[in-house]
Amino acid sequence: MAYDLAAQRYEDLAIQLVDENDGVTATADGLFVHGRLFALLVGDDLVVDVSAPRAADLVKRGVAARYSHDGHPEREWVRVSNQELWPELAREAHEYVGEPPVGGQS
Repeated sequence: MAYDLAAQRYEDLAIQLVDENDGVTATADGLFVHGRLFALLVGDDLVVDVSAPRAADLVKRGVAARYSHDGHPEREWVRVSNQELWPELAREAHEYVGEPPVGGQS
């Protein structure tokens, strides 16, 4: 039952982010901005891509846990179980991943 609630909240969040932001798409694999993955649902947790210092801070404060892919912890990816924090952290991940690289047009 918990997964059903998490999946519904994730779907609602995905719809909202796609509606509010140009370049955001939702697929079965996660949420993307301009083709780059920034968030996905893993079990009952939202997994987001944030800066390494921000990820370390979230883990240190107990807000998130490190996300491991194939047994390897990812520096910039964290798992967030508190669904109340999902919108804020998904938007933060969207901004972090969606920012154009500095000097990319020069």
